[in-house]
Amino acid sequence: MLDLYDLLRNIQKRPAMYLGQPSISHLQAFLSGYFFSRHQLGTPETEQEKDFANFQTWIQERFKVTSSQSWDKIILFFSQDEHKALEQFFQLFDEFTKSDRHDQTSVILDNNHSHT
Repeated sequence: MLDLYDLLRNIQKRPAMYLGQPSISHLQAFLSGYFFSRHQLGTPETEQEKDFANFQTWIQERFKVTSSQSWDKIILFFSQDEHKALEQFFQLFDEFTKSDRHDQTSVILDNNHSHT
């Protein structure tokens, strides 16, 4: 099975295949279904899923938004339309995964694995 970040990269390559149409709202609905189904099946959260939970806070900080709007609504607000917002999501997601916060998490995980 693909991990979450591989799945997101596949969606980026072929959004219509996964989402019906290239739309940030469709992506958010898709991811809600993904997380809901994993929860219903009792599947433990992966490290990537735990990491992605920080994306909301990261987006709020990145756009200097203090409201409780979800990440997709924030990105859409600062975009031209649903399609452009989806494109911007993938740019932001790439930035998020390469950020210092993300790198520090990876180093901690790598250090834990080197001792086993």
